[in-house]
Amino acid sequence: MGENFHDRGRRSEEQVDLLRKLWTSDLVTFEGRWHTVTDAGLNPLPIQRPIPIWFGGSGEPLLRRVARLGDGWFPLLRPNREAGALVQRVRDLATEAGRSPDDIGIESWVSIRGRSQDEWIADVEAWKALGATHVSVNTMKAGLASPQDHIDAIARFKDAVG
Repeated sequence: MGENFHDRGRRSEEQVDLLRKLWTSDLVTFEGRWHTVTDAGLNPLPIQRPIPIWFGGSGEPLLRRVARLGDGWFPLLRPNREAGALVQRVRDLATEAGRSPDDIGIESWVSIRGRSQDEWIADVEAWKALGATHVSVNTMKAGLASPQDHIDAIARFKDAVG
């Protein structure tokens, strides 16, 4: 949309600040580097205040952003040694930022494509051991032909992993 790809992280930080103000205040005036808002507000305000903001990715700038600003993190990795190191990095960065690491949720992602139920369960258990607080299932490219097939696959996943 005509924006510089290389400053997207800094822009998103400003946007998080602006969004949180809009979601929690009746009237907002905001002057940022990228955004200016004068006497604006949402009516009605959201019921849930503030609305949680989660980030996805694994680059160092993103991990720092999660630690300082995020309510949650989508690692987008398999539950392996690298993922464990990144989870610990986020926890350490949160502590350095004066936040409790326990205030940052972690949502793992488990794909069912070409994998057995035992493998799903093993991934969920591995993520749980790494500190994941949430899990989602990916049914994309799993050979499912209809929306109902996806719904049924998600139900099987839920039954398998508990």
